[in-house]
Amino acid sequence: MSKKTSLLVTSAVIAALGLTGCAEKVSYGDAQAVETVNVNFGSTDLQKIANNMTDSLLASGFTQKLSAQGKTPVIYVEGIKNKTSEHIDTESITNSISTKLLQSGKFQFVDMTRVNAVRKQLNYQNQSGMVDPDKAVRFGHQVGAQYMLYGNLSSIVKSNSSTKDVYYKMTMRLMDLKTGLLVWADETQIRKDAKRSLFGW
Repeated sequence: MSKKTSLLVTSAVIAALGLTGCAEKVSYGDAQAVETVNVNFGSTDLQKIANNMTDSLLASGFTQKLSAQGKTPVIYVEGIKNKTSEHIDTESITNSISTKLLQSGKFQFVDMTRVNAVRKQLNYQNQSGMVDPDKAVRFGHQVGAQYMLYGNLSSIVKSNSSTKDVYYKMTMRLMDLKTGLLVWADETQIRKDAKRSLFGW
């Protein structure tokens, strides 16, 4: 083996070892564990908000009264408006809340985000001529929502040379679509702070 070839082989081995040493080590963590990477909105905040709002609505006099009457109202989720300065996936919050409420057996939901897809499927079943008319799902039989669930997430951020403070407030309301009256409302708050390190926030 020539000296040049030997050097090339040695360099390749060193490079391979270097790449191996820099490889990421991935492990699973507890999805419910408190996340404190930074003060930005995170998984723990999402879980806290979803749990607090769900527990509040389920324990409300409105829900207790309907449950005693054997009623399971139909709800439409209008969504949560993000009024913070961060990019927050508020759809994940509403999905968690509606899932927990649906699993409670005390509410039913209509998914308005899939209206166009449903219309397309019903058009196919009723107008394409490819589906047995006796087995096609007819138009005009869907159940309308009786209540609308909506809310907003806001924040206040303050900082000085040593501390950063972030305050989040989540407000949710449930409206009776027939009367326009609010039958439930609540809010939950989160405050987080961070101390500046030598390397910044």
